[in-house]
This record gives sequence, structure tokens and C-alpha cells, in this order.
Amino acid sequence: MPLVVMAQTPPPASPVTVYGILDLGLRRADGLTAQYAGSNSRTTGLISGIDNTSRLGLRGAEDLGGGLKAVFQLETGLNAHNGTPINRSKFFDRAAWLGLQQDGSTWTAGRQTTVLADAVAMTEPLGMRLASFNPNINVTALSQHGLGQQYGNAGTPNGAFRLDQSLKYTGRVGPWIGRAMYGLGQQDADHTGMSSSGLGLGYSTNAWVISGALQTFKSTDHLQLDAASLGTSHQWGPLKLVANIGRYSAETQPGRHTTQRVLSVGGTWAISPQLDLTAAHYRVDRRRTGLSDDGYTRQVVFAEHKLSRRTRLYAEVDLTRWRKGYAGDTVRPRATGWSAGWVHSF
Repeated sequence: MPLVVMAQTPPPASPVTVYGILDLGLRRADGLTAQYAGSNSRTTGLISGIDNTSRLGLRGAEDLGGGLKAVFQLETGLNAHNGTPINRSKFFDRAAWLGLQQDGSTWTAGRQTTVLADAVAMTEPLGMRLASFNPNINVTALSQHGLGQQYGNAGTPNGAFRLDQSLKYTGRVGPWIGRAMYGLGQQDADHTGMSSSGLGLGYSTNAWVISGALQTFKSTDHLQLDAASLGTSHQWGPLKLVANIGRYSAETQPGRHTTQRVLSVGGTWAISPQLDLTAAHYRVDRRRTGLSDDGYTRQVVFAEHKLSRRTRLYAEVDLTRWRKGYAGDTVRPRATGWSAGWVHSF
């Protein structure tokens, strides 16, 4: 009897996209460190991530039938000037999630941005540029709240822009975008310590965008941080105007609070199909129990020239004025800087 060998055909591979951004620029600052903190010195250096954070990622989707898809994303931040990961303790620090998608609804689980950060991204005057220098990213969206302890399961005591162990739903109906999120604290015998919950709602058309979110974060000791953001933008021919207000209040110790508020306005003028000019103004006010109120203002002018769909040149100038010792009592109250570079996406 002849022997028949049947070869097993492997299932077709799911489409996976490898993508990334490399951003390098020369920066000169007077009164700021290379990490954008206030100082009394001058710095010059090659900086990664001025226009957009340098990154490398994988994303993909598989059709499961009936309009249902499995989706995923893995993304790591990079220091393009020296080839190291931005976060030494988390390789996929920017995203590591798996989800399901169907008919405008997406359910995701893993490490992902908060609904607060998602809301800010829709109405940010600089378009989320200058991530380590942008008050809306650092303060409103909590990327660098600097409170010295973890609020939410963020993996760092310095910020809560992204959360580990989180569940998120995003739904789109016409121009409306709704978001809901719950972050698991993952603490032994305590399911609420380091937990987080949030809701967001957005409206987006060609002319108008309105975006807002509320999110609550808890520390291991059940100290609470409440954050909110509300913004809008309007496209008027070649001119786009943007405004956003953000606020958080955190209990840092029993009976002691830190509150910060960010007011921001700006606009982008599309001078030509290749050239955009963006200007933004930020005002940050801080109030802390038992300490004097302080804050700062920051102005940025950013020009971007598109060489192609994937490659752009940029230049920016910025001015920061510290109020009442926000950056330290010995730091001079005024800082300036400029940057010029290029960014390529793939």
C-alpha cells in the first residue's frame, strides 16, 4: 500500500508593520540643562526627540471573521543620538498591548496611554512636540508630575502618562470618540492601591475638535491624584487655533496637597503645503500646602519644512520665565533656547 505523506500548510501570517521615528537636532540653551531643568549654565548638544520622540515599534492585526480583528502594538522609545533605550527598565516602555476591534470599538489590555493623555493629544497647541519640555505633556498629561511617588501602576514615581496592567475601551460613532479606562493596582491583598480609572470624550470634524477627560490615580498608600483636561481647536483655512486647560490635585501626604494648572493657547499657520509655523504659550501655576505659590510661563515658536512625506526639517526658539523660585531659589528667572534638526519616519 503506497504511503501518502500529507504536508501541513501553516496558517497565513498576520500582517505586521515595523515602524519608527528617528529625530535628531542640535540644541543650544541658556539657563536650562540638557534635560530642560532650570540652571545657571549654558548647554549645547545633539538631542533626540525634539520634534517627535524617536521610537521603534511593531503593530499588527488579524481578521478573525465577522468584522472582528485581533490587534496589538509594541513600541520602545529610543535615544537616537547614542542608540540606547529611553527607559532602561522597560524595553517596550511606550506601548505593549493586545486587543480586539470591531465596528468602531476597540478593547485593549496591557501598557498603554491614559485617557487623560489621549485627550490632551487631540488639542495640544504644539502638536505634542518637545515631549520633555512641553507643559501639557509633563503636567497636564502627567508625564513628569515629579511628585516622587507612584500614582497608578505607571512603573515610575515621576509620571503617569502610561499605565501597566490597564484595560481600555475606545468607541467611535460618527464624529464622537469615547474612552474608558481602568488600571489594575496589582498589589498583594489590595486591589485599589495604585489603581486608576478614567473617562474621556472627544468630538472631531474637519473644522472643530473638542476633547476632555477625567482620571483618578491612587498611590500604594491610597493617596489620590485627580486630573482633568479640556481643550478645543478650530481649523480656519490655513490657520489652526488651539486652546487647552489642564489641572491636577494630588494628596502627597495625609492632609498635604500639590495642585498644578496649565493654561495653553497656540496656533499653526500652513504657510505652504511644505512649510508650517506654530506658536504656543503656556502658563503653569503651582500651589502646595505650607509653601508659597509659584509657576512659570513658556513660549515656543516652531517651524517645520516637509522635504517629503517621511522627512522633515525643523527649527524652534523658546523662552521660559520662572516665577517665585519654581525651578529653585538660586536659579535665574529667565531661560532661552533654540533647536534645529530633522526627523525621518518609516
